[in-house]
Amino acid sequence: MFVDVAKIHLKAGNGGNGAVSFHREKYVAAGGPDGGDGGRGGDIIFKVDDNLSTLADFRYKRKYSAENGQNGGASRCTGKSAPDLVISVPRGTVVKEAETDRIIADVSDDEEYIIAKGGNGGWGNMHFATSTRQVPRFAKNGNPGEELDVVLELKLLADVGLIGFPNVGKSTLVSVVSEAKPKIANYHFTTLTPVLGVVRMGEGSSFVMADIPGLIEGAGKGVGLGHEFLRHVERCRMLLHVLDASGSEGRDPIDDFNKINKELAVFSPELKERPQVVVANKCDLCSDDDVEKLRDYFEGKGYKFFPIMAPIAEGTKELINYVAALLSKLPPVIKYEAQPKPRVDYTVKAKRTFNIRKCDGVFFVEDAPWLLDVMNTVNPDDFESLQYFERVLRSSGIIDALRNAGIHEGDTVSVYDVEFDFVD
Repeated sequence: MFVDVAKIHLKAGNGGNGAVSFHREKYVAAGGPDGGDGGRGGDIIFKVDDNLSTLADFRYKRKYSAENGQNGGASRCTGKSAPDLVISVPRGTVVKEAETDRIIADVSDDEEYIIAKGGNGGWGNMHFATSTRQVPRFAKNGNPGEELDVVLELKLLADVGLIGFPNVGKSTLVSVVSEAKPKIANYHFTTLTPVLGVVRMGEGSSFVMADIPGLIEGAGKGVGLGHEFLRHVERCRMLLHVLDASGSEGRDPIDDFNKINKELAVFSPELKERPQVVVANKCDLCSDDDVEKLRDYFEGKGYKFFPIMAPIAEGTKELINYVAALLSKLPPVIKYEAQPKPRVDYTVKAKRTFNIRKCDGVFFVEDAPWLLDVMNTVNPDDFESLQYFERVLRSSGIIDALRNAGIHEGDTVSVYDVEFDFVD
């Protein structure tokens, strides 16, 4: 079973809550507050595992949650931070935000990618002692971890992609020029999963060839099996278009070529511009005149043309040498850049949920995870940024709620990791 798309739910760990505690020790008077901070919640991290080749595991487990950080303790003890949850995926997995289709990460190298960040731990009451507030009986709760749905798409990493109609000899070609051993048989759709083969050109020189399952007319719109695998062509630096030169199945090779290219363009206009080499297979089943007619046609269109007989490796050496030389001049395998999270203008959004809690003269704005996104965009050293933050507080109803709770000018407001004096 080959699975190359999966949707899963991620929940990073919440930060631990800060502690409310006071130092008590014999012969020590007025020890003061000593509540420790909460620990940080665990991140959710994606990394490559080259032992994986499909996303099949994600069909059976669709929810992943990291652990929460521990709460703070007495004697200024900080709660233990939770371990990160590391999820292994095949090389070439693209992680997208399900709601917006935004690319979060392209897990194609050996880097580790934080997809969902754990929440920071809350401050213990030891942080809130001042000259006028010597006995703070409150602490901050930990921040919630990020929670989102993501779509995983496996887009194979290959330098060369073999494309063409079913049963034209793609699997035979990749088995002859590389160490791959795909299933080979004389019927359509023998290859049901993409096959990667390493073509070695000598010491320190090689490239990866992908045998893409056969495409048919309409594949770009979801017809047949090929539409499941067109995404794997997107990364290929160049394409080998394999044709049945003999027309042994009653099809015209030139018509086949045009139909497949049409499907590539429908799926992704960029693929139409990808370098292509035409490979005419099964030349032993047709006359030399037929081969030369194909050569004249494709070379007249500007394509490099190679006649081969894949089962006996006739003409494959010249083909592979040309491919290796062309690859040395082409850009590296495509890597998708992560897209920044779009800024949401919360000043024009509908009223959002929150709670106001008063403790020891401090007004806490809580249970408003949407405010965390705002906090990440606010620069306290920038006047316009602070004005935007103020507009958000007013438009969301927080300012009015603070007034209803009895706040006065000069009172302290605490919004997650930010504290400020209220100015009416």
